[in-house]
Amino acid sequence: MRSRTLNLALLALGRPATSAIRPSPWICRSCQIRSGREKQFSFQSNSEKQKPFYITTPIFYVNAAPHVGHLYTMVLADILKRWQQLKGNTAILCTGTDEHGMKVQKAAEQAGIDPKLFCDKGAAIFRELAQKAEISNDHFVRTTDKEHKDAVEYAWYLLQEKGLIYTAKHEGWYSISDEAFYPESAVKRYLDPTTGSKIMISTETGSQVEWSSETNYHFRLSAFREPLLEFYKANPNWIAPESRMKEVVAAVESGLEDLSISRPSQRLTWGIRVPHDETQTIYVWLDALMNYATKAGYPWAPGSETAGGWPADCHVIGKDIVRFHCIYWPAFLMALNIHLPNKILTHAHWTLGGLKMSKSTGRVVDPFHALDRFGPDVMRFFLAHEGGLQNDADYDNIRIISMYNKFLNQTLGNLASRVTRGKRWSVRGAVERVGTIQADEWEEGPGSRYYHNSLSSVPAKVAEALDSYDPRTALRLIADLARGSNQFLQMSKPWETITSFGPGEPGLATDRTIFLAAESLRMTGILLRPFMPNKARLLLDQLGVDESRRTFKYCRPGSDLNYGVPMVDVGAGQKGALFPRLSSDE
Repeated sequence: MRSRTLNLALLALGRPATSAIRPSPWICRSCQIRSGREKQFSFQSNSEKQKPFYITTPIFYVNAAPHVGHLYTMVLADILKRWQQLKGNTAILCTGTDEHGMKVQKAAEQAGIDPKLFCDKGAAIFRELAQKAEISNDHFVRTTDKEHKDAVEYAWYLLQEKGLIYTAKHEGWYSISDEAFYPESAVKRYLDPTTGSKIMISTETGSQVEWSSETNYHFRLSAFREPLLEFYKANPNWIAPESRMKEVVAAVESGLEDLSISRPSQRLTWGIRVPHDETQTIYVWLDALMNYATKAGYPWAPGSETAGGWPADCHVIGKDIVRFHCIYWPAFLMALNIHLPNKILTHAHWTLGGLKMSKSTGRVVDPFHALDRFGPDVMRFFLAHEGGLQNDADYDNIRIISMYNKFLNQTLGNLASRVTRGKRWSVRGAVERVGTIQADEWEEGPGSRYYHNSLSSVPAKVAEALDSYDPRTALRLIADLARGSNQFLQMSKPWETITSFGPGEPGLATDRTIFLAAESLRMTGILLRPFMPNKARLLLDQLGVDESRRTFKYCRPGSDLNYGVPMVDVGAGQKGALFPRLSSDE
């Protein structure tokens, strides 16, 4: 038995084993050749330097309406994609919907409509959410797409031919909502307060489980315990935050059981059938996880593996699906000899009133309503600024309004208004007269400390945070820059240093202050582009920054001396304001 397990592990790693892969009559000849040329899984690829940056969200179940957690995941992924573009890199973002499985089947039955029609409506809602939130996704994958079905069947064929799939009777506690089996040690008895009945639930997710006994196909997950542990050891920062990496390692160290990867089709009719066995339907998580590779072009023609972005640079997921993405998924990829993704970014959940959101109790936040009320840029800012990676965050409309009033309106908006609408100075004039001053000439005089301690240092810190997949820290650094700039302007009082001579020239002291404040706004506008694409565009338009100079390359003092003439009417009062006051009914 030991030699059999070792042989399977060697097969999984792409090393020679005693049995050869047999050709299948339903796989085309080119695919058979392609499978034989697959390389050992690894963390890098030879042509990775040419590949696009590829980032994904999970694909979302269509059995229920989107909630703010879905929106948060989309926003995080979109920020990271836009950041790569800000640096001048080609980037691809994939999102979509998970449309197979028992949950969707039951939801369609309850709605009394055909499952495909049910999925069409659900997918349209998630598409609309992405559009409404200014998510710049390049792909929207659906597991009902033919290309996805073909890729899943091809993957199944490879796993089966490698001897990594077998049939056996499976018994255990099954959760329909989680689409997962749980061992006895992972369930507990629970008294449902709404019905008074005793039920069994998963200790991990709180979802109800029921005892199930059936014969189905299994994947030899146990053969990948050591390969997974070796990979985790070699890549200790693969999962963020660190605490979840430790949890995954501990879970795998405790042992892995083989995974049931099909369900009897008489019970689960809605899904991809096992090739050559209509009595079984492929497990929804094996089906769903393949979406990331599907949209990157899998199965790839020889030499084109990285053209669609694979390996994925980052999967952004919620903490509730870590096991599937950090244990099952890398094991599947190892078995298929596919490069593993470079990063798994996991985030915490949103609570409401300090309690977990729940569709069953109605304790959820409708993201469409929130976007209609506050607009996409404000919601993106709030979610990125307040959302947690390690710890849950609490959603509160009062906090959004307070954040808008205190920071967006009174700090950033006020700074933009005072600088661009000044009657006694000119941004363009200050840039022309002071912009050519070299860095070493800012060692003393008005604004010297602000130049070196803030303007010259913050962009690099923001870049470090975003390169480390930490949008929250990056945004807070940007916000601190704006606060500091507002305080700098207030303390410098350029209106009091204006000279009485030289028409149109307020004097060196005022020019220096206005130039530094304008530079802060210019760089803030550039750095905010991944977070608030519309408001950042408006701010840069107000400053007159050319479209070609709105990249991270220009995020240093004095790097752009061609701006200062507004491209839009900066207005007066509330007209033209970057962040106008909220109406009284907000």
